[in-house]
Amino acid sequence: MLNKNAFKAYDIRGIVPSEVNEEMAYLVGRIFAVMYGAKEVVVGRDIRTSGEKLVAALSEGLCHGGANVIDIGQCGTEMVYFATANLNIDGGIMVTASHNPADYNGMKLVRRGARPVFSETGLMDIADMVVKSEGLPRGVYLDKQAGTVRKVDIMPSYIEHLLSYIDVKSLCPMKIVANPGNGGANIVLGNLEKYLPFDFVKINETPDGTFPNGVPNPLLVKNREVTAKAVKENKANLGIAWDGDFDRCFLFDEKAEFIEGYYIVGLLAEIFLKKYPGEKIMYDPRLTWNTLEIVQRLGGVPIRCRSGHAFMKACMRENGIIYGGEMSAHHYFRDFSYCDSGMIPWLLVTEYLCSIGRSLSSLVEERMEMFPCSGEINRKVKDSAAVLKKVEEKYADGGHVDHLDGLSVDYKKWRFNVRISNTEPVVRLNVETRADKQLLAEKTQEILELIGGEEA
Repeated sequence: MLNKNAFKAYDIRGIVPSEVNEEMAYLVGRIFAVMYGAKEVVVGRDIRTSGEKLVAALSEGLCHGGANVIDIGQCGTEMVYFATANLNIDGGIMVTASHNPADYNGMKLVRRGARPVFSETGLMDIADMVVKSEGLPRGVYLDKQAGTVRKVDIMPSYIEHLLSYIDVKSLCPMKIVANPGNGGANIVLGNLEKYLPFDFVKINETPDGTFPNGVPNPLLVKNREVTAKAVKENKANLGIAWDGDFDRCFLFDEKAEFIEGYYIVGLLAEIFLKKYPGEKIMYDPRLTWNTLEIVQRLGGVPIRCRSGHAFMKACMRENGIIYGGEMSAHHYFRDFSYCDSGMIPWLLVTEYLCSIGRSLSSLVEERMEMFPCSGEINRKVKDSAAVLKKVEEKYADGGHVDHLDGLSVDYKKWRFNVRISNTEPVVRLNVETRADKQLLAEKTQEILELIGGEEA
């Protein structure tokens, strides 16, 4: 039975084959082609073992809906975004479940210009039609002519675009630990490294959809150890780890310390504003003070936006923002069709380190002292809305309350944000202070006790 369980707020993601399967993929393709009047659609897949069959079914559905399919093969999500915009075609669909376990798969959908299809722009309509169309005979839709499938190598133009963000001649020799986590990042890295003066020490570099070394999710503390260890052992200048479809990268400094995505947002804001003074920088409401201080000090224009890639991309387009970042390590770029990339951030950071002759730790440690944060803490609770109400009742007095994304309350020396997950009964807490780690620990514990629940 087909159901809507895999249709989330921003993408399709579920267990294969009970929630995501070939029949669903076929219908998604067929409905997508008809719904958006698509003549050409890019299709790609990550390294999961179920990907090839799902792409075949998806492509058949697109063709029966009247669209020609441009198959770019095994790739990263951002390569589908890039191909859709670069080839100026009607849409793109990436078959991926990012950092979910090996028995999951799914799809990320975009329209012309790599504009995301999400719950508010048609994804739930597609979900309804998929369920209603179960058992529909496969064939050409009404009077449409069936489309065709052709394979295209997008890699050369994609690599050229990535390199356009940096001055390759300004780079200096550097030893970098690279950990794709058996995801797909090494495919790109292999094409990039011949242009770069870096010595890459690769671990878990072989793409393997069975994830023999664990799920490729560097946000999990246990998954960071292997990268940190390699940085220490090799005395590297930097460590980089990617998630499975490499639309996010995570950085480790030369001391093998994992750098929270929040501080990388501030660093990239600084990099862009020094290159392009006066530009607009976007950030999410969960953690803000570090980014705000940097942007305002350098004469940029800070713009706050609700977290979530669909909202952030729309905000960037509406405001012509050059760069935007989320503390979750999603980084968005105007010249990348306002999409997120897991390759552009580390290229920009390495260029900056070379240009100023400093280590990564020297850049971020000062910021971490100025604005220490809790990192995102997740708690499973029975009634998320009731928890938020209880927290607001306790903390609203004396603080500045904001509801752009969950509940944010700012005081003079500390602030927090607590928000409800879009997909599960979980609340997510972030706390930060002005140079006061003791206050950070006290307030974090205080709010967690109020929230209750259990670790998620």
